[in-house]
Amino acid sequence: MAKSITENRAMEKPRGGGSRQSGLSGHQARLEQLDRQIVKLLNERTELAVKQAKAQQVAGEPAFLLGREEEAIAKAVESSKGPLPGRAVRAVFRELISGARSLVHELRVAFLGPLYSYSHLAAIHRFGQSVEFLPVGSIAAVFEEVNRGHCDFGIVPMENSTDGRVADTMDMFTRLPMKICGEVELEIHHALLARCSRADVKEVYSRPQALSQCRNWLARHLPQARPIEVTSTSTAAQLANEKPGAAAIASLQAGIHYGLNVLAEQIEDNPSNTTRFAVIGDWKHPRTGRDKTAMMFQVAHRPGGLADALNIFKRNRLNLTWIESFPLPGEKGAYLFFVEMEGHETDIRVRRALAALKNKTLRLDVLGSFPAAEIIDENLPSSKTSTT
Repeated sequence: MAKSITENRAMEKPRGGGSRQSGLSGHQARLEQLDRQIVKLLNERTELAVKQAKAQQVAGEPAFLLGREEEAIAKAVESSKGPLPGRAVRAVFRELISGARSLVHELRVAFLGPLYSYSHLAAIHRFGQSVEFLPVGSIAAVFEEVNRGHCDFGIVPMENSTDGRVADTMDMFTRLPMKICGEVELEIHHALLARCSRADVKEVYSRPQALSQCRNWLARHLPQARPIEVTSTSTAAQLANEKPGAAAIASLQAGIHYGLNVLAEQIEDNPSNTTRFAVIGDWKHPRTGRDKTAMMFQVAHRPGGLADALNIFKRNRLNLTWIESFPLPGEKGAYLFFVEMEGHETDIRVRRALAALKNKTLRLDVLGSFPAAEIIDENLPSSKTSTT
């Protein structure tokens, strides 16, 4: 007996469904095969990196160099043709290098905490997460932990594109013999975080710099809320989690960590807001060809004293990338000048300039040479934004 059209279609469905199921199974099998290959290659690379690090130690060289790590990550990002975005490639290689490094020596890194402050995010970007992080309560404490040998490195904010220098960091360079061996420059996007609605916010907590960077937004959108300064943006997030009617200006990651709602994103007045962090520690970095050298000096308090010192850089064709004046603690009318220039302290022109500068200054401290960093956006997209 002939089958009906309905019966024929019913019999055909399993064939089509089976084909689709077979295709899905094929994709899954290929994914699992690739995963095994990737893990094998990751471990092969790690073994080779560990051998290289140990060989460098035997030769009396540092086991690892921050600039070399950054260069490896940059090359990996440059070689990627997609579709994986460069940011994802960077994160994968950052953690791969961090994990390999920890097999030779687990670094201890101090930063201005608590967790998920912008200093913590900068530390994660620079060192990955296979390190021991030490959150401390002040910038001075970061310097002290490194100076006492309790930590290998510290991360401290140097300057912000909106508010300029970070005075606490400048002050500590004048007090402790600390070197700069790297830098991290992050795009800083502030978020308004709270457990309550925006209409119920009575107080806004954050670091003075973050409040300053959002002052126009706060004046327009939360004129009734009282801004309150605290030691870090993560401390602000903790308070917003605990106090009714309290909000924090902090990173999205801090909001996620402390279980806060995002009332508004990117509330900074300057959309190109960045903060540059210094990596401090007792390490000397070899020349890379894209270096900067930092120093601080004091000149005699007389007409033309600073002009004579700065003219040395002009004569040696050295481009200055940063200059700041800072009052010298305990000496009325005396200033230290913080200067960064392009070039490494082993370069002939830089050496010549430093020798000449020594004769023109009362004090000269070379803070270190390090590879120039690219601006990185480490903020995560939020899926918890509230419009209330």
